[in-house]
Amino acid sequence: MRLEGLEIFVIGTPPPGWGGRYWIIVKLTTECGIIGFGEVYATAIGPSAMSVVIKDVFERHMKGESPENVELMFRRAYSSGFTQRPDPTVIGAFSGLEIACWDILGKARGRPVWALLGGRMNEKLRAYTYLYPLPHHDKTAFWISPDMQAESAISAVNQGFTAIKLDPAGPYTIRGGHQPGMRDIDLCDRMLGAVRAAIGTRADILLGTHGQFTPAGAIRLGAAMERHQPLWYEEPIPPDDISGMAEVARAVRLPIATGERLCTKAEFGAVLRASAASILQPALGRAGGIWEVKKIAVMAEAFGAQLAPHLYAGPVEWAANIHLAASIPNLLMIECIQTGGEFHLPLIGNSLRVEDGFITPPERPGLGIAFDESLALAHPYRDTDLHLQMQELPCDYSKGNNFTGGAARD
Repeated sequence: MRLEGLEIFVIGTPPPGWGGRYWIIVKLTTECGIIGFGEVYATAIGPSAMSVVIKDVFERHMKGESPENVELMFRRAYSSGFTQRPDPTVIGAFSGLEIACWDILGKARGRPVWALLGGRMNEKLRAYTYLYPLPHHDKTAFWISPDMQAESAISAVNQGFTAIKLDPAGPYTIRGGHQPGMRDIDLCDRMLGAVRAAIGTRADILLGTHGQFTPAGAIRLGAAMERHQPLWYEEPIPPDDISGMAEVARAVRLPIATGERLCTKAEFGAVLRASAASILQPALGRAGGIWEVKKIAVMAEAFGAQLAPHLYAGPVEWAANIHLAASIPNLLMIECIQTGGEFHLPLIGNSLRVEDGFITPPERPGLGIAFDESLALAHPYRDTDLHLQMQELPCDYSKGNNFTGGAARD
């Protein structure tokens, strides 16, 4: 059984676009005709350029190889060009291809991927979702409205979710960490207060920030949010400042979570050694694939840390997250797009879903999904924007800031 063919789908997400502007799905075929699907989350370059990288990684390091040899192929990609260090673009390309290898292996053996990773540790997976506008909400006002956020939180909790996430701290800028303005701190306080008042103790609140602050600024905001008892304080400073994140972790009485922008055990290991976070959020389509993240989970277990696999992408990465999560003892929860996603679910034939706030790992072979190639081809991505983009303007200290959701499409 050798890897032979590669096809790449760049799928434009229809409105409202939850999960990003586009998804990159790869299809691998073996010489004996077994097909596997994976998803690439690395998006620092445009999808056309990324497709070239994916093709090069496949042809250079994987074509003609057995899909069983994921360790060997990872080392080839990781060491490519005499680097032997994390490269998020190359490793991102490899991650999606590696996920497809596991889909092939499961289908070849007639077993779900989780069964090949040590078996099923978790019968059901606790799920969480971002808060999104309800149909009657103004989609612009929603992101700065405590009342609308509270309504959305009640709706999510009534669907069975025991954890919900919101990101009220302001915009993502290219300028690195900044000090939060008092208007931003006040909005965060009112937002978390309204949500907590609405849901009480029925669910945990997860506070997202996406690396927006300096260590001192993150400590100021975190201290102000402690009274609301969020379950985690996500990526409070840029992800490459590990010593700064450790400083924040020591100063605030909230668990620190990070990892969606990190790749390979090298970067996650540095976070663990510095005691910079107790909750890791690897994105399997960027971090190195299923086998590499399994290693990260093992390292985290030794440090008393938990995993909450990240998802702001398509349903193939979600499927990979589910299989990995089913196999690890230190799972905290798994991110989802609402109860599966309005476009996500049809793209995989509704073969996975969130029910009463939990996901049951599939029993079907491979990733257990039925990928709809016709639907993928009917939604090509033709724009030039990246999957997610950061604003160039600095934060507004006079009028306050407005987070507008993750790459929403009208």
